[in-house]
Amino acid sequence: MKIRSEDKRFYKMLLTIAVPMMIQNGLSNFVSLLDNLMIGSCGTNAISGVAISNQLIFVFYLLIFGATAGAGIFTAQYHGKGDTDGVRYTFRFKIVVNTILSIMSTVFFIFMAPFLISQFLKGEGDPADAARTLIIGKEYMSIMIIGLIPIGITNAYAGTLKDIGATKVPMIASITAIFVNLIGNALLIYGLWIFPEMGAAGAAVATVISRFVELFFLVIYTRIRSSKFAFIKGAFKTLKIPSHLVKLFFPKLIPLMCNETLWALGQTFLNQSYSYRSLDAVAALNIESTVWNLLGVAFLAMGEAVGIVMGHILGGGEEKDVRGKAVKMRNFTILCGLVCGVLLAVISPFFPMFYNTSPEIRSMATKFILIFAVLMPFYAHMHASYFIIRSGGNTFITFLFDSCFVWVLLIPTAFVLSRYTHMYIVYMVALVQSLEVIKCVIAHYLVKSGIWAKNIVK
Repeated sequence: MKIRSEDKRFYKMLLTIAVPMMIQNGLSNFVSLLDNLMIGSCGTNAISGVAISNQLIFVFYLLIFGATAGAGIFTAQYHGKGDTDGVRYTFRFKIVVNTILSIMSTVFFIFMAPFLISQFLKGEGDPADAARTLIIGKEYMSIMIIGLIPIGITNAYAGTLKDIGATKVPMIASITAIFVNLIGNALLIYGLWIFPEMGAAGAAVATVISRFVELFFLVIYTRIRSSKFAFIKGAFKTLKIPSHLVKLFFPKLIPLMCNETLWALGQTFLNQSYSYRSLDAVAALNIESTVWNLLGVAFLAMGEAVGIVMGHILGGGEEKDVRGKAVKMRNFTILCGLVCGVLLAVISPFFPMFYNTSPEIRSMATKFILIFAVLMPFYAHMHASYFIIRSGGNTFITFLFDSCFVWVLLIPTAFVLSRYTHMYIVYMVALVQSLEVIKCVIAHYLVKSGIWAKNIVK
């Protein structure tokens, strides 16, 4: 009974952190779904142009995520230790690094976006469709880059709040931004009321406005509630960070930032390989990823919550039976992935019907959804394992485990299959993605070994 009572308390703590993130991510992905449906009504070229642009921006998201999470490992452990100054220093570090990375990324996309988008349009398909898709993608991207800097700063605020367990605040900020985005989409995509009909470009404008709204909410709320969020007091009196802490942060930050960036680039390259075989696959995979993101929120939020809880445990010096707790949390995450996978499989024949596209693309999207539904429990396993390993500061191991696996195995396989075989695109995607199961075996032994369980803020 004692063990059951401890487990109950343990799972309650985990869900307290995870549920707000599930709600936040679920609503965010639901609006992304509505975005896609609204844009999808503009035709296949609009779907593809926006999907390609978002794939490139996805690389930026994960670059910022990696930078934020690298310092966030220390934030979680400092919070577990009760060190407010340590939390404040990590927050400053995130603000400085994320702002620099956002400015650099904005400049990069201004000059390189047209070239990068064009690399997705060299596969089989109508050249006229490719040309129209390129125009839509360039226009969409030129607007979206305005929101990169607020995204970087927002991640510094939201990441710190999540790392200390205050996940409800980012959830409320995100919900506020979501409703702004949804209303903006309706007004600007279709040109309702006095607003011009802008199509895909209207979706980009609405998204950028919502990014600024989310940032302003977090800045104002944390300032008003500074008594609760002590790290914000004096956070901007100076941006100086003790040199010994900077030297401590960077060895954890760099591998994680490289990992997230290389992993995102790897996913981009995989999609480019799929598009080389079939331009229709771009639209079909966009449909698949939209519904996958919506139903995957449970295990994605659980994985992130697992990392936060493990950071608190390790930082607080509660290292007894930490491996057992990690395995319990991972298994709970896998269960979430299994439930989501079943739901995904059930709706796979129906969801693509909402899109204004060809029957061939709808059929392909259904098959893609089924593939990812079957693999979802395995993704949940890997996701939870990744955050467990990362919680103890073993960012180099996560680099080898995550992005190196993609570049050494998945990408060469996709490249060879797309260029040197005539394999049907659905079979190709199934084969490449199923290789991820190998990573589950590696993750199982890494978590079981306990080499990740370290207190790095003693």
